[in-house]
Amino acid sequence: MRMRHSVVAALAASTLVLAACGGGDDDGDGGGSGDASGPGMINFYTDKGAWEPQFLEVSDVSETSLGLGLDFTGYSDAEQYSAFIRQSFRTDEKPDLFTWHTGSELEDLVAEDLLAPTTDIWQDAIDNGDVPEALREHFTIDDEQYCVPMNAAYWVMYYNKALFDQYGLTEPTSWAELMTVADTLRANGVAPFYETNILFSFVWFQTLLAGTDPDLYTALSTGEASYTDPGVVEVMEQWRGMLEDGYFGDPGDQTAPQDQLKNGTVAMINFGTFLSGQLNSVDMVSGTDYDFFVIPNVNPDLPQTSLIFETGPMCTAKDAENETSALQYAEWWMTEEAQTAWANARGDVSFNPKALVQDETLAELNEQSTSDGVRLLERYFEATPTPVLTAALDGFGAFVTSPGDPMPILETIQAEADAYWAEQG
Repeated sequence: MRMRHSVVAALAASTLVLAACGGGDDDGDGGGSGDASGPGMINFYTDKGAWEPQFLEVSDVSETSLGLGLDFTGYSDAEQYSAFIRQSFRTDEKPDLFTWHTGSELEDLVAEDLLAPTTDIWQDAIDNGDVPEALREHFTIDDEQYCVPMNAAYWVMYYNKALFDQYGLTEPTSWAELMTVADTLRANGVAPFYETNILFSFVWFQTLLAGTDPDLYTALSTGEASYTDPGVVEVMEQWRGMLEDGYFGDPGDQTAPQDQLKNGTVAMINFGTFLSGQLNSVDMVSGTDYDFFVIPNVNPDLPQTSLIFETGPMCTAKDAENETSALQYAEWWMTEEAQTAWANARGDVSFNPKALVQDETLAELNEQSTSDGVRLLERYFEATPTPVLTAALDGFGAFVTSPGDPMPILETIQAEADAYWAEQG
């Protein structure tokens, strides 16, 4: 099986199974919240251990409404979590519900016949207006749907309102205006944009390419285009120029992005809407201390605004002990009631357009995302096959740390892409 970063030894995975099943561990790397054998409790595993309060808040709603609750086990280490889930399929303790990834990692599990299909759930949700039809393709393999969306997030530009007010800046509506804002900040000694050399090192690559040529961006994810194509090289050179000209903060700064924005270390952060909840957690108030705007296209002639979105699946293991109840919970998760509770617990948007999101700016974005003027593009992290992504994250991390000729990096990524697509036949 392919894994996103590295292969974990079977012995280590077995140890993780025992540790996670033991319960009572609240260090965030695994541990239960109670006895899952109790009536109406469904085992739920996730690599988003920090989200436990929000999941349990929604679980309280589901226990009242559905008679089913979540027995939460959260991991904070993605590799440990992936190893645990993959190993669990070889045991009698298959997960009732668990979070995963779309793209090649979801395809891996379906190819091994490890997941319960959710085709009927999807059709009912679409018929009820609980999920956009366009989202279904990201959960479809061989004409069947698997899992349901655990969440949805859109990638926008957050900004520190105090800094914008201090320098008389307003939300830009074009790329040229965005760069003028950045130039003003730079001239006053403020780093315009957040950058990082770990994990999210791909963010500005996806923003620049999707906003310049969204068709090329999509073609990369299907192997129909090459990383050495002129359009990709041009985007990398543009990114290189921005890095060398001081448009970004220190990519090696390990300070959390929400703290960098609060402290004014950077003025803007290109991030998913889940950042709203993180900003709220450091006592920044939406509309007062921070706000966000949809990032304008680099190419002003594009007919639609490219908006990056991500969605993470909530899956049910085939033949799990509580498979029927887990699928019932998955069906409820798609509803307006569940998504209203989830969006407001998280401080984020929802894939359900009927969800009543309390944050007005998030609610407006939720509505805007389904308009004809917006083209939704899957986040690079999920759209890119795993071995290609691994090479890209390594390459982009090195690039933002020490900008230089991008061709060696692009050639390395393309070599992985050539090997991957050759295997696919």
